Amino acid sequence: MRSFDEIFDISAARHGGAEALEAKLQRPDPAAAQLAEDRWLSLMTKCIFQAGFSWKVIEAKWPGFEAAFDQFEVGRNAFMDDEKLDSLLRNTDIVRNGAKIQTVRDNAIFLMDLRKEGGAAEVFANWPSDDFIGLLDMLKKRGSRLGGGTGQMVMRFAGVDGFVLSKDVTGRLIAEGVIDKPATSKTALKSVQASFNTWQAQSGRSLMEISRVLGFSCG
Repeated sequence: MRSFDEIFDISAARHGGAEALEAKLQRPDPAAAQLAEDRWLSLMTKCIFQAGFSWKVIEAKWPGFEAAFDQFEVGRNAFMDDEKLDSLLRNTDIVRNGAKIQTVRDNAIFLMDLRKEGGAAEVFANWPSDDFIGLLDMLKKRGSRLGGGTGQMVMRFAGVDGFVLSKDVTGRLIAEGVIDKPATSKTALKSVQASFNTWQAQSGRSLMEISRVLGFSCG
């Protein structure tokens, strides 16, 4: 496995030099620790609906989603009744996917449950970055349709430190011998986390920055 500096040099050579690469890197956002519950539910829902669908279509319809789901007020959505669900299935202002619409109620309940642990922002923003896969596992088990890349993207858009196992990041991890195929098993994810922890120790950078550097080394 190459050192972080070696991979950084590969990425810099592909993207106009070190300074140009630095300008493209995304870093954790401290504001994630103050993100309100309704914004977490909104972000979760957007990432769920974008999965396997046109992001542009979802973005264009998003004002309709916000209105249809009462600005993603958590209590109101957690107690959504069948009549409300049926009306949403007829609402042309949103994408009428019944299974995904159901996740809004399920994830609102999940967010309410996190209040016992300090609240979503407290739990997500303060999760140890050296156990990011633990956070992803929790999202998969306790949330609805928040496993895999969806959970990763929710955390990325919120500004929580972590990695996204995109095609390019996966390609670099395979090239470095960390995994031999896309990481889905617990064993593979542990290997991914260990490699990121090593690169973090070498560089002092966030997982988010490292993830972007790995992706840029292939893409």
